[in-house]
Formats: sequence, C-alpha cells, structure tokens
Amino acid sequence: MTDTHAPDTALRVLSTSDVAGIEISLADVVSTVEQAYGTLADGRSDNPRKLTVKPEDGHSVAYAMLGRDGERGVVAVKTSYKYGLHEDRDKQHYYTTLTIYDDATGLPVAMMDCGRIGALRTPAVSALLARELAAPGSRGALVVGTGTQGRLALPFLLTTMPQLERLMLFGTHPDGIRAVREQLHAHFPDRELEVVTDLRAAAQEADVVLATAGPNTPASVEAEWLRPAALSVLVGYGIAASTLHRADRVVATSAAQMAVTGTDMADAEGRLRDVDAEFPEVLAGRAAGRTDAGQRIFAYNSGLVVTDIALGHRFAELAIAQGLGTVVPLWR
Repeated sequence: MTDTHAPDTALRVLSTSDVAGIEISLADVVSTVEQAYGTLADGRSDNPRKLTVKPEDGHSVAYAMLGRDGERGVVAVKTSYKYGLHEDRDKQHYYTTLTIYDDATGLPVAMMDCGRIGALRTPAVSALLARELAAPGSRGALVVGTGTQGRLALPFLLTTMPQLERLMLFGTHPDGIRAVREQLHAHFPDRELEVVTDLRAAAQEADVVLATAGPNTPASVEAEWLRPAALSVLVGYGIAASTLHRADRVVATSAAQMAVTGTDMADAEGRLRDVDAEFPEVLAGRAAGRTDAGQRIFAYNSGLVVTDIALGHRFAELAIAQGLGTVVPLWR
C-alpha cells in the first residue's frame, strides 16, 4: 500500500488545484462510497451526528463532522463553513476541509479542500440509491437542478444504471444547463440530454426523479405527478413534501440526519414521515429497499462523513502517488 502519511511533525496539504488535478473514474468513486457504507453497516466505522452553529440572523452556518473508517483504519474531521446565506450565490463564501489521520500509525495523512470530494460523493450516493431502489425496468431519469450536485448526477446514474435510455433535465440557468450537457458528453459522449420545460409532464414520464436544485428553485414536483412505481431522491430542493408523505416506502441514508436537516419536508403539523429503512442496511442486505415492484419510494440523501473520509483517503493515496501537495511542518 502507498505510504500516505507525512512525518509526525508535518502535514501534507492538498489545495483545491491539487485535488482538481487528480484523475479518478466514476466507477472508482462509486466503489469507494459503497465500501464506506458497507463498513458502517458492519459496525466497523463510526459516524456521529454533526455539530452545527448558526448566528441568530442566519447570515452563516458552520458544521463539524468527526468519523472513523474501520476498513481503511483512518479517523478524520470535516469542517464546513458558509457565509452570506442572505446573498446571491456569487457573493457567498464557502470553505470545507477534511483532515485525515492514520489510526494504525498515529500519523497524519493529509488535509485537503473537500469541495470536490462532496461534489463527487453526493451524486455517487444518489446513483447507488437509484440502483438499489428504482423499479425493475426503469428507463427514464429526470434531474431537477443544474448546480454542483446536478452537473454530475446523470453521469453517475449511468454508471450504476447503464440501462437508462431517456435523460431529462429541468433547469433555469443557461450556464448550468450547458455545464450539465458538457459533463454528460465528457463521460458518455454517445448519450443525449433532453432539456425539459414542462416539469409536470417530465415527472410523469420519469422512473427516477432526482432533486438537486438550490433553495430558490421554482421547481416543486408533487406526489400526484409521479408514476406509480417512481423513485424520488432528494438531495437539495425540487420536490414537494407530498412526495415524502405519500410515498409507499421511505429510505434515508441516515434517519437521524433526516430528522435534523429534512425539516422543510414536514407536514402541516410539523411532522416528518417515519423512515422505513436506512440505506447502509439496505446495501448490506439486512433491510429491504423496494419490497414491491409497484411502490413509490422516497429516498433522502444526506451526507455521511464516513463516505467523505473514504473518498478523501482515496484522493490522498492518488495525490501522494503523483507527488501532489505541500508538506507543512505544522507541529515543529
């Protein structure tokens, strides 16, 4: 195995440009994320609930997430800070980092910008959810939103569900639509994107609906628009609370995180629908995902730090093999 740690008085720092320059396949990302879920389901990893701080006026939010990957034998801390929540997106400041330590040697591995890690991890999880929960014979997918999570949604879906034939996108930003098209053609040059303007009609024809839009989106897919056996996956915004409350079955990556971060999907009495199964248990075969081919399923995709840790460690392995990063004598 590649020696991925720095001396005990130093820390290898991987900048945004370092991480951006690392070549990794979509299949490698999916495999790494799936392994992290499996280790968690086996009880060999730890994923405590995140800590959150937010000022009274809501102008910023910060998170801290600690975890341990028992397969890779590493512990890590992820931090996330966003400033300017009342401003337009181009005026906001967002910083996220991941610091990894080798729990076998006690030495640091690396600290890295975590932006690309999250941009890859989240659509990979959505693609795994779709693979496990979509109805048999699913052929059409609709992605709502063209931001960071929407741009790689279709390439990852095609990685886990190559049988998909119709690839639909609903978006309101021309630059975002262009970026989605570019990413699809970069990874699957023979596949075509269908940009839709009638959201209801598109939802009625989709087997998988993936909501990745930002909080200001005008899109809101209602439960009655969905096909009888449709899967709806919520990452950001773009589907209405009715898709949760009228689903035949609900699967979440974490029921505890959904209870904290999914409050915008509560009903008129402020209640969330109970979760029927957690996704790590579904992947491990210890809980059922879809129990009937005709079920409408709602899936909630919230990030688990163990997936960031596994993917971050994979990036560290690749970066160190390529000689990337700056070794800083932090503790000297």
